[in-house]
Amino acid sequence: MTFGFAPSSTASLSPSTTSATRLLEPAEWAAAGIPLLRNPREIVSGLHSRHRPGATTVIVAVLDPDERLRASASFTNRPASADGWLFRNVLLAQLRRVIPHDLRRRTPVRTAVLLCCREGDARWTEEDGAWMWGLRDACTLHGLRCGAYITLTRDGWQVLGEGRGGRRPNSVSAPEPFATSETPLPQPRTGGAASEVLRRAAAR
Repeated sequence: MTFGFAPSSTASLSPSTTSATRLLEPAEWAAAGIPLLRNPREIVSGLHSRHRPGATTVIVAVLDPDERLRASASFTNRPASADGWLFRNVLLAQLRRVIPHDLRRRTPVRTAVLLCCREGDARWTEEDGAWMWGLRDACTLHGLRCGAYITLTRDGWQVLGEGRGGRRPNSVSAPEPFATSETPLPQPRTGGAASEVLRRAAAR
């Protein structure tokens, strides 16, 4: 698997900051045994239609073993720096709001996936690495399997670490009609705890 690299779109990190930042490099993510999505375009299209993400929207979603959507939440990503620990706290707060934990299970049965809508191209950035670290840690603390990390840009969507992607939907396309056999879900939650965590971190 070949990955490109681009500077973080979130912040220009000094060497001292980079060494303290919690993130996963592409090779670490690819070696982590992340379960492959059977139909990633269906997942991306469903989340895009449901949340109508903007250029800085992040969507965390929980799938059951049959890859049916069970819960999801979206929020606006305005971090002060690309730090996986901060992102972990944001994601964990969202997961606690939308779905009960599975910590009593010996083996996780539900999977969390993350879709980040951002500017730039689809190449891996330090911000992506921080979100990956945050997703993995949040899943561990909530009793979920760590699933795919997906970026959504003007050029389309891409599942990082898998080399799968497409041109639509993208960050500027209109939502597509989407119908599945999923159990009806409550209205998607937005903002809330995640926005408050990021606001407090930026104010420090």
